[in-house]
Amino acid sequence: MIRLFKVVVPASLLALIAVEAVLAFGCYLAGFLLTREEDWAIAYLYEGATAQTLAAVGSLVLGIYLNDLYSQVRVYSRLRLAQQFCLVFGIAFLAQGMISYLAPELALPRSQMIVGSWLGLIALPGWRMLFDVLVLRVLHRQRILFVGHNRQVRAVAATISERPHFAMESVGYLAAEPLEAAPAGLGRWLGPLSALREAYAEHRPDRVVVGLDNRRGQLPVDDLLSLRLTGVPVEDAANLYEHVMWRVPVDSLRPSQLIFGAGIGPDARKLAWQRAYSFLFALLGALVTLPLMGLIWVLVRMTSPGPAIYRQRRVGRNGSVFEVLKFRSMYQDAEARTGAVWATQNDPRVTPLGRLLRKLRLDELPQFFNVLKGDMCIVGPRPERPEFVNVLCQQIPHYNLRHSIPPGITGWAQINHRYGESLDDVMTKLEYDLYYLKYQSFSLDLYILFNTVKVMLFQRGAQ
Repeated sequence: MIRLFKVVVPASLLALIAVEAVLAFGCYLAGFLLTREEDWAIAYLYEGATAQTLAAVGSLVLGIYLNDLYSQVRVYSRLRLAQQFCLVFGIAFLAQGMISYLAPELALPRSQMIVGSWLGLIALPGWRMLFDVLVLRVLHRQRILFVGHNRQVRAVAATISERPHFAMESVGYLAAEPLEAAPAGLGRWLGPLSALREAYAEHRPDRVVVGLDNRRGQLPVDDLLSLRLTGVPVEDAANLYEHVMWRVPVDSLRPSQLIFGAGIGPDARKLAWQRAYSFLFALLGALVTLPLMGLIWVLVRMTSPGPAIYRQRRVGRNGSVFEVLKFRSMYQDAEARTGAVWATQNDPRVTPLGRLLRKLRLDELPQFFNVLKGDMCIVGPRPERPEFVNVLCQQIPHYNLRHSIPPGITGWAQINHRYGESLDDVMTKLEYDLYYLKYQSFSLDLYILFNTVKVMLFQRGAQ
């Protein structure tokens, strides 16, 4: 695995992206050979054809990413795969139209673009099916022996089973007794914890992962130490969970880790740098979207009575309370009878225009001014209402940790987790927020901003 933008990415996925980029380049090169009479070597070396082709390949890879073909590489339906790649090439043609308008010298000739895309529409889905049938099944997988089957182990086992490009598989697990309704990826029960040496000798795993909630008196310390000293990697399940799930498990955090450990906790220099570029991004965003905000302001006032801008108390850094600005998406006095309640799917309090604004996240645009004021940053945990924070701090351990850094307009949890109303969903979002708190950086913020555009285009995320 390789860490990019503070995110652990399987090497097989990077190889897949590289091969598809090369294939796409080859298709457009073939399109040149089939449609143009010039010498291809001269055109690509001296006349700018290389830059034109790379621009087309870049738009194609972007289309593959936007259609989630890099997050789900397993082919479950050939028809669905063909449909997705049709959308991919549609995005590529739209991108070519924009390039022709903004930078005509980077646009591929029409005939080359059409022929190369037809070839790509055959080659790329064909390669994906070959990758699924051959590469994923013959790929060398890290074989894992699980010691215990706590929540983190079960989540990791289910994920590596669903995502074979992680190149991991379980040889089985050790526990006092077999687990009922075990995830498919967990493998079979290999015996009690005392059978660790025998299980290792029989299966020879590449890694031993320990996932026990209660280790006192149960952990086979001597056996694990013996394996570790012979060069076998022994890892805590929480660490593998973090790499595979991109979340920090709340139930594994201990006060001693937070007090003495490195990573979790705000960094003054990072926060100062984040504040600086957040101000610049917010200023640019406010200037660019000011005409759109003016139009939305008029539409909100025309479609329902009440002010266009809604002010709501939210909890910021270190528990301070501020007023977040949003375009009003609910009917006026929507909570007069109910009090503060979480938004729900198809919430009857939301106006028809508000529903559209929420799907596209346009109701959040006034928060650029919250960033300019200093209450928020562009990226960070989403600020919650004080009424909910008081309850959640009592029900969820370490919930207050998310308030050690400034809240954001968008965040790691918003691009990775669907909207949810349950306590489990709040717990999951907290785990994403803790991951962001641990790895907060400029590169991770850029990654989140890039993915936020994808979330907005496909109408995902929070309400």
